[in-house]
Amino acid sequence: MKIISSMSPWRAAILAIAFTTAGHAEETHKDTIPAQELQAKFDYCRTCHGVSGQGFRGAYPMPRLAGQQPEYIENQLRAFIERRRTNPVMFNVAHVLSPSMIDSLAERFKELNPKPLGGAPKELVAEGKTIFEDGLPSADVPPCASCHGPEAKGDGSFPRLAGQLNDYIFNKLTNWTKERGQDPAHPDTSAIMEPIAHKLTQAQIAAVAAYLSYLE
Repeated sequence: MKIISSMSPWRAAILAIAFTTAGHAEETHKDTIPAQELQAKFDYCRTCHGVSGQGFRGAYPMPRLAGQQPEYIENQLRAFIERRRTNPVMFNVAHVLSPSMIDSLAERFKELNPKPLGGAPKELVAEGKTIFEDGLPSADVPPCASCHGPEAKGDGSFPRLAGQLNDYIFNKLTNWTKERGQDPAHPDTSAIMEPIAHKLTQAQIAAVAAYLSYLE
């Protein structure tokens, strides 16, 4: 497998964006959440995201949260709260969460490791693997692995993609600019993915999504 530098230009760029917007994340919030309260909120999250956080295919694909990077979950919940990421349901869910509850939920989901749901067309997996590992140099698309890791398990603000529902990934990438980075005055880490999402064709997105959906 191609070895990816741990500090590629793309990774350095997204970290630079993250540091410029880190003011929200610098707050310290280590209040202890009562176990019963945490369990109740965790159970509430699982009504949409699956009993083991593995994701769920209903009227809309609900993303896998199991094994997700806590920092990424925290960043996205703040983005919902601040309306930098659009989703009316998740705004209602997120804006009532205390910082300590967000921390605790993120850590709880990180500990889960169910099998992926799969279900993507397997004939697309080989092409998706190539794009993930090598990128598309002719289209100036970097390897996905350069930020998300060779096993797609993420790191810090870089989300885990391994085992994510393929239809969820497809929907997010094809609608990126309609949902992410909705406050240009306060850019966030979603900015680095916008040009990448635009340069990928729908067929290429489907291939990458299929490959990722089977990774454990």
